[in-house]
Amino acid sequence: MTIKRITSLVAAPDILTDRTRLRAHRVDDFEPMVAMWQDEAIYRHITGRPSTASETWSRLLRYIGHWHALGFGYWVIEDRVNGLYIGEAGFADFRRDMDPPLGAEPETGWALVSSVHGRGLATEVMLAAHAWMDAHNPHEHTLCILAPEHAASIRVAEKCGYAHAYATTFADGPTSVMKRARPRA
Repeated sequence: MTIKRITSLVAAPDILTDRTRLRAHRVDDFEPMVAMWQDEAIYRHITGRPSTASETWSRLLRYIGHWHALGFGYWVIEDRVNGLYIGEAGFADFRRDMDPPLGAEPETGWALVSSVHGRGLATEVMLAAHAWMDAHNPHEHTLCILAPEHAASIRVAEKCGYAHAYATTFADGPTSVMKRARPRA
C-alpha cells in the first residue's frame, strides 16, 4: 500500500466557520473529550460503548500525531461565542481492521457534544473541513464509515458529497462505507 503524504504540519491550522473555530487539539482538551466519549448519545453509533479515560487519552494523542505524521487530522470544534469545546472533526488514517480494507484514502469523521445536536453545526464544520482537505489532499477520494441506522450523520455525509459505496462489518456491527470524490478544479 502506498501512502500519499501531505506536507507535514506541526499542528492543525485554525479554520473559522460562522459559529465555530476548528483548532488543534491540546492536552487540556482531555477532560471535555472524556465527558463527550462517555455520553451515550455520542458513542451509541460509533463505538457502541463509553470510552475509558485511557482510550480517550490515546485518541487525543493520535489526533495530535496525525498532523505531524500525515499532514492532516482532526480538529477540536470550539463554540466561537464562548470558546467551549463542542466536539471534534477531521480526517484520519486509522488502519481499521475491515474487509475490504479502507486503504490509504483519508477517512473522515465527526462527533459533537449532545447539547449542540440538531443545530446544523456538524454540516457547517464538515463543509469547512472538506474545503480545507480539498485544497490540500493529494488523494482522489475520502471515505466515511457510519452505522447504517445513524440517519443524522448519513445526512451530514450526503450534504458533504458522500454516497454509499458498500456495506460491510466493522467492530461486529453492520457498517456503511461512503465515498466522496475530490472536486476537480
